[in-house]
Amino acid sequence: MLDFVGFPFFDVSPVFPLGAILFNFLFFTLAIPIEAYILTNRLKFDKRTSIFYSIAINLFSGAIGWFVFFLIEPILPPEIRSEIVSYFFFNRPGGNTSLLILMMTAFIIFFSTFLVKFFLLKMALMSLREPGQVKQEAQIIGRKTSRRLGRMKLQNTSILTTVLIGNSLSYTAITIIILVITTLQK
Repeated sequence: MLDFVGFPFFDVSPVFPLGAILFNFLFFTLAIPIEAYILTNRLKFDKRTSIFYSIAINLFSGAIGWFVFFLIEPILPPEIRSEIVSYFFFNRPGGNTSLLILMMTAFIIFFSTFLVKFFLLKMALMSLREPGQVKQEAQIIGRKTSRRLGRMKLQNTSILTTVLIGNSLSYTAITIIILVITTLQK
């Protein structure tokens, strides 16, 4: 056993999810710059703001995803539970239904991550708005209000499509890298 300073006889458990941790590191390393680039180009943020929003939405969505996983995992049927746990934590695919479960899980994760990132970005944009902007928007009446609402709907659509494009590109990049690594290992 190894002896680290302050942790005598520290032993890494065989259940330690090193693969999941490395995958999250790979995911964040790829997703943050890709999504920051998309935010910079589509929403016209400066680079620092884009990187800040990208880091925030990716780390919070990752934490929320793991929290939801650990909430849902105990209530799954034992077969599905053991296949998911053995695949994610031990990198061992399960039985015959593992490919179907993996595809359904990936589909659910993609769209739930997209929705979480969209709502996180909207909340971040609203919370970081200056107080004077809210008062000015409340005072606008008449035709200006209808034009403003039309512009805000367009902006919501722009944020929605921007997050969808960024999420799609980051997931595509990670999928390509995983496929390349998997084919090189065989």
